[in-house]
Amino acid sequence: MKNYIRLLRFIKPYKAQASLSVLFNIMTVFFSLFSLTMIIPFLNVLFSQNRNYTLMPWTISAKSLLNNFNYYLGNYIVEHGQLKALMLISMLVVIMFFLKNLTRYLAMYFLVPIRNGVVRDIRKDVYHKILSLPIGYFTDERKGDMMARMTSDVQEVEWGIMNSLEAAFREPLNIIVFLITMFTMSSELTTFVLVLLPIAGLIIGRIGKSLKKKSIQAQEKMGELLSNIEETLGGLRIIHAFTAEKSASKKFGGLNNQHYGLMNKIGRRRDLASPVSEFLGTVVMTVVMYFGGLLVLGSETKLEPSEFIAFIAIFSQVITPAKSLTTAWYNIQKGLASSERIYKILDAEVLVKDPEHPAEAKPFSDKIHFDGISFSYIKEDGKSVLKNISLEIPKGKTVALVGQSGSGKTTLADMLPRYYDVDSGKITIDGVNIKDMRVSDLRGLMGIVTQESILFNDTVFNNIAFGMENATEEDVIAAAKIANANDFITAMGDGYQTSIGDRGSKLSGGQRQRLSIARAVLKNPPILILDEATSALDTESERLVQEALINLMKQRTTLVIAHRLSTIVHADEIIVMQSGEIVERGTHQELLNKNGYYKRLFDLQTFS
Repeated sequence: MKNYIRLLRFIKPYKAQASLSVLFNIMTVFFSLFSLTMIIPFLNVLFSQNRNYTLMPWTISAKSLLNNFNYYLGNYIVEHGQLKALMLISMLVVIMFFLKNLTRYLAMYFLVPIRNGVVRDIRKDVYHKILSLPIGYFTDERKGDMMARMTSDVQEVEWGIMNSLEAAFREPLNIIVFLITMFTMSSELTTFVLVLLPIAGLIIGRIGKSLKKKSIQAQEKMGELLSNIEETLGGLRIIHAFTAEKSASKKFGGLNNQHYGLMNKIGRRRDLASPVSEFLGTVVMTVVMYFGGLLVLGSETKLEPSEFIAFIAIFSQVITPAKSLTTAWYNIQKGLASSERIYKILDAEVLVKDPEHPAEAKPFSDKIHFDGISFSYIKEDGKSVLKNISLEIPKGKTVALVGQSGSGKTTLADMLPRYYDVDSGKITIDGVNIKDMRVSDLRGLMGIVTQESILFNDTVFNNIAFGMENATEEDVIAAAKIANANDFITAMGDGYQTSIGDRGSKLSGGQRQRLSIARAVLKNPPILILDEATSALDTESERLVQEALINLMKQRTTLVIAHRLSTIVHADEIIVMQSGEIVERGTHQELLNKNGYYKRLFDLQTFS
């Protein structure tokens, strides 16, 4: 129930609506009670079973209220007759039921924005947490599972917990008020009821014990399903190329059937709650009716017939909220299963944090210094991806990182914008440790162009202006021209307002890359990180993109990761990496003259 209490904290911003909902729920309970107790005088008038009542002191008890009501009703009958008294009681019953249903609607009316608002706030918090988590967190998580937590799990919290809020508050209040009323009417009969109801409750509780566990399994399986769908949509070309439709379908079918089986088990357990609670309620009701009949028909009458009928009517209303509470309990268990998966994200540790006292943001003016840095993705295995690397990049210079795949080039570049934090050593910009800077200030100094162009399902304009709130059309066009992108953009149907599709699917590889470069140009950062920005392009596209990159790199400090060595021959310094270490460094010509590892790599590419 810890997570349930945590979820209820989301209600805090909605205190006013919650207070009104509570108030109207309380009023609903009392109007419901008054409407039921009107049965006693109604029956007394209808069957002429009036006896002489004397006025009792007013107390908050059913006996006192009913006695005094009957006293005044008896006087009214003497003055106006039974028919007018019956009409009066009928009108009072109608008024009470009207007020009961009006207050019930108002209670639900004020609950709606609470329920929807809490779900909106949970989804917002999860999204913001995802944005703040380090890149490394997502290497161990499936995208589909993350999507499932933000969609189906949050939806389950809405249906399972938020929809049960009213029942979780109102029904216990209903039961307590009704039981107190019943106790004042007949303590013996109510004591008998209080013995039977917990027994029925224990039986119902045992049925739903495993519901939460099964719900967690079902939500995890839904995450696997969504991951499979996401992978299928992203890999359709390969699936078709290798005629793997059958194996893909078989894998999906297996996951789908497993989810189907789990949902069947959950549904059957949940659906068992209502019939079992109804049957047990009927058993309890029958036993209570028999025992109550003994009190009415016994040698010593301890309960008036009309009071007994009213008692049974009130008791029947205890059964209904008890059933609702049982259903709410089952739904809450399902919702709590989903909340555990949501809190797995919300409670995840944010490893890359802003310092308590960040350094003042200043323009980049001198150099970047990697000072003896080491790093490993899995700390426990002791295997370092980067080993004691030291490197300086003076302002305005271009430094290239080369080496085989897995040598640590991209990891080293990822250290600079703090996608990961170093295990030892430090990285400074103008002498300031980047850990002492605000993350937003640090990344504001940088523009990044990656091998895979990351674009969004939006217009050309919005993709270039991404993250730049005040960008004008003139600024965007100027950036596109520098990136050699303006010609193909203006040739498109709606120009800069053309939608480029999911991940830029309507564009060629070279066009996508030039849009990425235009985005970096518009940001106008002093530091550039180019991660194999031309490695996946054809010769013509590479030429256009290379020209765009040269335009972008002018008067900027650039860290280039390259597989194609021909693209970095003019770099001010080339860093050759192998197994997380720097094995050679120098200019292109100096490295060729050394006749070492770089020379072998260059010859392989030149003569292949």
